[in-house]
Amino acid sequence: MTEEDEAAGRDERRKRAEEETAGMGKVSVLVAEGFEEVECLAVVDLLRRAKIETEMVSVTGSRVVTGSHRIEVVTDRLIEEADFSETELLFLPGGGKGVANLSASAAVARAVRNQLSAGKRAAAICAAPSILGKMGYFAHREFTCYPGWQDGIDGVDGARWTGRGVMTTGDITTGRGMGYAVDFGLELVRILKGEAEADALAERIQHPGTVEGKRA
Repeated sequence: MTEEDEAAGRDERRKRAEEETAGMGKVSVLVAEGFEEVECLAVVDLLRRAKIETEMVSVTGSRVVTGSHRIEVVTDRLIEEADFSETELLFLPGGGKGVANLSASAAVARAVRNQLSAGKRAAAICAAPSILGKMGYFAHREFTCYPGWQDGIDGVDGARWTGRGVMTTGDITTGRGMGYAVDFGLELVRILKGEAEADALAERIQHPGTVEGKRA
């Protein structure tokens, strides 16, 4: 199979996914070199299982992005090509280097500002909540993140780090780290499609909270 055939196949699969989720606000995932793979891909997997249109957007200038553990991922489009007007939720994965690269991007800052000023949702996990915090979005708000990344944010303008695994405060969802990636993804499904859909998905994937006491 040629590269052109592979690209055409990816485009066709994306088109089918968009048709299945027509009418539902989409999730845009901002992906930078050095992103934490599990934090990103576990969440994308869960959103797509729930038939939520989820678009991976590269901020690197290339659709192929390498994660913090040298796993290459092919994204759906470049940030220069992205239209965020129908994005219901903007998601920033963690990873120290990835977060540094997200932070350095003016296009990322612009996308975050536009998203939240429009009254829409944002989500960030591990180190990535620090991006939102440094932009002032945790003022008078509780949040969580990987321990240490709250420094310079916690206690400023009423921001309060809780250290919880996953939490949603108003229009922002934050997560502590990779170990909470599945719970984080399920929280986004709950927000976007409701409690029943999130609970059903948790049972389908055999989330530990759904199988306690059911072991043979």
